[in-house]
Amino acid sequence: MTVNFSVKPASAGRLILFFLVSLLAGCASSPNWPGQAAAPGSPALPERVVLEDVPFFPQERYQCGPASLAMMLNSQGLETSPEILKELVYIPGREGALQVEMVAAARAHGMLVYPLDGSLESLLREVAAGHPVLVMQNLRFGWWPQWHFAVVIGYDQQQRDLILHTDTRERQPVDIEVFHNTWGRADNWAMTILPPDQVPATAEPLRFLQSAHDLETTGRTNAAAVAYSTAESTWPGQPAAPMARGNLAWQLGRQHAATQHFLRTVRHFPDFAEGWNNLAFALDATGCPITAHAAASCAAMLAPARFGNSELLNPQPGAAPDGCPALPACPP
Repeated sequence: MTVNFSVKPASAGRLILFFLVSLLAGCASSPNWPGQAAAPGSPALPERVVLEDVPFFPQERYQCGPASLAMMLNSQGLETSPEILKELVYIPGREGALQVEMVAAARAHGMLVYPLDGSLESLLREVAAGHPVLVMQNLRFGWWPQWHFAVVIGYDQQQRDLILHTDTRERQPVDIEVFHNTWGRADNWAMTILPPDQVPATAEPLRFLQSAHDLETTGRTNAAAVAYSTAESTWPGQPAAPMARGNLAWQLGRQHAATQHFLRTVRHFPDFAEGWNNLAFALDATGCPITAHAAASCAAMLAPARFGNSELLNPQPGAAPDGCPALPACPP
């Protein structure tokens, strides 16, 4: 007796669809949607958000990187296209783009690239604040990857969907479980790209300053200066921002401007030895050796192991020349 096994076309279609969804969802447990007030003091997330002003560029074959980046940049008022960006990010040998090229291309346009912390809540809070998020996904497995860039432009808490501009689909709802697993297989890589005078909704001061410093080290000094200024006004209790402004001015040969930034640092943070040390060298470079010696002495007193052998500690005779700034008192 011969038994013939057959599958009807409709059943086969359902079977294949189930298999593909299983591949995307993986074996992880269903992720929890962040609570409406998950973090103390955080505002409640809206039930549904869709960023209607984020343009859509269909991602042609191997072009998800240029298309996704074009969406991100155009959403911030820049005019560019996947065809233009392809020259900056596309790697023919890999038939696609890598994260480093995407980040570098955004910085080349004077934009601040801020990496998120990899949590779903941070991603949702950025979207709720009006900031689209560039994400990377692995649509297959770690041992058989299919890397893909997409732009998260919204979410729907009730439907448990993320809303993406992805491949050739505009405003595509993606189940949170599918997104969570494909995103997780790409190490939860996510970036928001903003002008340097704007602050991401989930920004932390040191991470923001690192993003600003990345602009500086890639030659975008004007954008870096704006970002440092933004950081100082956003986090006035952090000495790193005025110090960064002073260091940038020093690197650009603007010693008088550097002096003012370092002086402001020690006025607001008198226990910050690094500020006194940098101020000392800036004062010396601007013809104020007496006050430079005083600043160096304060740095040495606060941190003798680091600054106790400064070349500026040699006593300077006479009085400070006219025009040299008065120093705040060194902490006892």
